[in-house]
Amino acid sequence: MSGENKAARIVAAARDMVGAPFRLHGRSVAQGVDCVGLAVLAFAAAGHQGAPPRGYGLRSGDEDLARAWLAQAGLAAVAKGEPGDLALVRPGPLQLHLMVVVPGGHVHAHAGLGRVVEMPGESPWPVIGYWRTI
Repeated sequence: MSGENKAARIVAAARDMVGAPFRLHGRSVAQGVDCVGLAVLAFAAAGHQGAPPRGYGLRSGDEDLARAWLAQAGLAAVAKGEPGDLALVRPGPLQLHLMVVVPGGHVHAHAGLGRVVEMPGESPWPVIGYWRTI
């Protein structure tokens, strides 16, 4: 599968989850997903084989730990985010968050709203970097 097809499938899968309930450590659209679950399910829909290690630690705010997790999950850092990529952002001083880049914005599991949402425009939070399936 070409990179373009993978990206389109990731975007479609992420958008299909909009409205799914938020659940910390959730990995099921029916029962709920968190930001990692959203990423895992969207990337798996495109055939990505990488699996998230246990104890991914986004709540610790440790960027090095998150970068190592993303590499272990089979993702490569890229300079500029494009649709189908994963954005790592910092919504608070001790918290990191993952969002799927889609045309015109991002899809992410919003804990405050209690569901997966599509957010137009640029990230409201500082972007640490972007990762793409290898």
